[in-house]
Amino acid sequence: MDTSDPDIQFDERGACSHCHSYDRFVSRYVLTGEYGRLQLEKIVDRIKKDGRGKPYDCVIGVSGGVDSTMVAYKVKEYGLRPLAIHLDNGWDSELAVSNIHRMLNILGIELYTHVIDWEEFRDLQVAFLKASTPDSEIPSDHAIVSLMYQMAEKVGVRYVISGDNIRTETHVPETWSQGHFDWKYIQSVHAAFGRVPLRTYPHRTWWQEERFRQKQTWVYLLNYIDYVKKNAVAVLEKELGWRNYGGKHYESIYTRFYQGYILPVKFGYDKRRGHLSSLICSGETTREEALQALEQPTYPPNLQEDDREYVVKKLGLTQPEFDEIMQAPPKTIYDYPSYTRDNVNPIIRTMRKLVAIPRLPAELRSRMSQRNSRSK
Repeated sequence: MDTSDPDIQFDERGACSHCHSYDRFVSRYVLTGEYGRLQLEKIVDRIKKDGRGKPYDCVIGVSGGVDSTMVAYKVKEYGLRPLAIHLDNGWDSELAVSNIHRMLNILGIELYTHVIDWEEFRDLQVAFLKASTPDSEIPSDHAIVSLMYQMAEKVGVRYVISGDNIRTETHVPETWSQGHFDWKYIQSVHAAFGRVPLRTYPHRTWWQEERFRQKQTWVYLLNYIDYVKKNAVAVLEKELGWRNYGGKHYESIYTRFYQGYILPVKFGYDKRRGHLSSLICSGETTREEALQALEQPTYPPNLQEDDREYVVKKLGLTQPEFDEIMQAPPKTIYDYPSYTRDNVNPIIRTMRKLVAIPRLPAELRSRMSQRNSRSK
């Protein structure tokens, strides 16, 4: 990590604030070994008991990525009866679709796919690009989590099992993207730059989120096992025929282009820094190996060029319009009406204390939400 995160702090040893947060979160919330296994078994027993007589006892999100695929593999190993939920936002790679269907067929898990209204979604994505903030993955991230809440409620399931995990995704600077829970922010950006009414887009207000969280329990399964990503990849390749994408969240063509081109070129944010830093802290790579990886392009330049042409055309933009977006001065969530700008969070925290709603720490939830519950 470096000062492309303007809020980063380094101690006298050169260790950054993200690494200190990592150590704190791991010590508090990662339960591995025999103790983790026993705690997870207790949770599994509760899920099974609560789900008796129902078609499903939990829901899981699937994107085709490593984390969500590992969750699907583990819930079946523990004998749970999940409904898999996938948001088709129009950007799935062929490999992602293949990975999802292959592994669910092998595991015998039923899939519900929500195909988003493309005209609405395209309009919202373009609005965020024109807003010139580094938050253009919010249209997908907000919709995915909203869909998980809504589908769990619809099928009468209390438990949502997520692939979010602390060991491999804790180094996420807030300034690189924020507002994933902020429906007011999404509405204000769309009002300023959008044209198509958001009639069917999956969303939730913060009041609705409070209601969902009182009724539902999110389980971060990978925090209860000795989760080593390279070992998980080996298992998934062998057992499920899973195939690698070459980058975190690159199962989505738009995410690949956004993280690999738009963020580093326009904003100077290279998300590989955060991904690799978490893997260094988890012992899965070394600092030297990570620095060598950062010397390479974010992904192959010829594929970047293909993606650029494809994304610009699919979004209905001209090349001059896209160039104008890339050259516009960067802005932040604080340039638009939002609950974040209104500083509503302290009010929400006070309300949660009054009604005793169990939550993960705000700092940790913010970091974990920024992966594209792509299950991610």
